[in-house]
Amino acid sequence: METAIDCFAGMGGNTEGARMAGIKVTWCANHWRSAVDTHAANHPDAAHICQDVHQADWTKAPAHDLFMASPACTGHTPARGKDKPHHDAARATAWAVVSAVECHRPPFVLVENVPAFAQWALYPAWCAAMAALGYTLSPMIWDAADCGVPQHRKRLLIVGTRSRRPIQLDSPKREHRAIGEVIDFAAGNWSLVQRPGRSEKTLDRVRNARRAFGERFVMPYYGSGSGLTGRALDRPLGTVTTRARWAVVDGDRMRMLTIAENRAAMGFRKDYILPANQAVALHMLGNANPPPMAFEAISALRRAA
Repeated sequence: METAIDCFAGMGGNTEGARMAGIKVTWCANHWRSAVDTHAANHPDAAHICQDVHQADWTKAPAHDLFMASPACTGHTPARGKDKPHHDAARATAWAVVSAVECHRPPFVLVENVPAFAQWALYPAWCAAMAALGYTLSPMIWDAADCGVPQHRKRLLIVGTRSRRPIQLDSPKREHRAIGEVIDFAAGNWSLVQRPGRSEKTLDRVRNARRAFGERFVMPYYGSGSGLTGRALDRPLGTVTTRARWAVVDGDRMRMLTIAENRAAMGFRKDYILPANQAVALHMLGNANPPPMAFEAISALRRAA
């Protein structure tokens, strides 16, 4: 396994994981220009295509050993909110994987998505299409924290191989990293916890977390993740999302996690280039696959093949 292409490449989590594994990613595609530009800034040696991947001419993509794809998860994930409908256009992006694989028939396929992807009504049909092309599939759910990422982030990884039987990959068992390792208490824009206008729900969460963890801890500023108490700094963070969600509290002051801290919580290297616009950067990070997870999956696939 020496070369790969990356479909729905985003900001490059899968590509970065492949690079860590010593695999050359030669071609990448995504529909969002900002994501393509970010990917190209960090992986300039690959060819970059910006277009609706459904419309891609797969004959123009180079031959490869490994096809990687992270189809849109917004139509599957419960994180979209229970009141928001599924997005058929987003869910349909998974069929681009079938089209690409039909054209090139690479020896190995790695697809990443949220676990709810397997609950999609058309998931059995999607699997049947892959089987019709000669692939056996090995779906597994991994947590990024088990891959050495300071964040709990469960993802469905589907490995496809042109073999009679599905390949079984060894699950990673890295020691869990504390989110406190990547928080810089000298950085960021701090404000008083007890400032005018602070939500009473936020203040309740701070009080509860202080009783549980002391003066320093992280907590969801929006939403209900980690319940009403936040979490200690000596454990991984909860899932990084596409919007600013996690706050850090230090005594009587608090702030949102910085972009650099979110980048580290996702397992990207310190010098990985991000967009200057922080909202755009966080959106890309929240959509990414942590590079160490991709690295562990590719490494395990190599060992098992």
